[in-house]
Amino acid sequence: MKNYPGYFLVFCLLAMVSCDDTVLVKPSAKLRLDYPKPTYSQVEIACPYSFQINSDAKLSKRSDCWINLSYGKLKATIFLTYRPVNNNLDSLLYDAQKLTYDHTVKANTILEQPRVDSINNVYGMLYMIDGNAATQSQFYATDNLNHFVTGSVYFDSKPNFDSLYPAVEYLREDVRRIMETIRWK
Repeated sequence: MKNYPGYFLVFCLLAMVSCDDTVLVKPSAKLRLDYPKPTYSQVEIACPYSFQINSDAKLSKRSDCWINLSYGKLKATIFLTYRPVNNNLDSLLYDAQKLTYDHTVKANTILEQPRVDSINNVYGMLYMIDGNAATQSQFYATDNLNHFVTGSVYFDSKPNFDSLYPAVEYLREDVRRIMETIRWK
């Protein structure tokens, strides 16, 4: 029993020496999402325009040639809206630009990329919206005389640009492809 306090003292010393406050720095992790390489095909629909779509997109036509392109794996949809031009091109352009710039409250930047295809008579603008806005890409395309198409990309989730960025970039390429291949009938 005499050695009992000695064992207790040794145990306390070992407990204090064994405590180590070493900080371990973890390597930074990056989200890696690999999407399949897109394959495109021309879509012929009973509308005054046609374009190419990604084979991963599911097309559903609404009334008045409004089209939804749904991406199940990405939980996203590209909404296309068609309107005929009847001496109202100014108001259609104003509405398309206003819809985009209404997102400036949440957007960090809005980049504009004009589209001019005088051979196929397609003119428009692609807006790339960076930040936690409701949409990250919008566009319009027109022939300036008869046809006007707008498009918007929406995700079925709360906007978090950092997390959605790989999917945003993937869908921006699809939007570019739509704009590059749109043809008027």
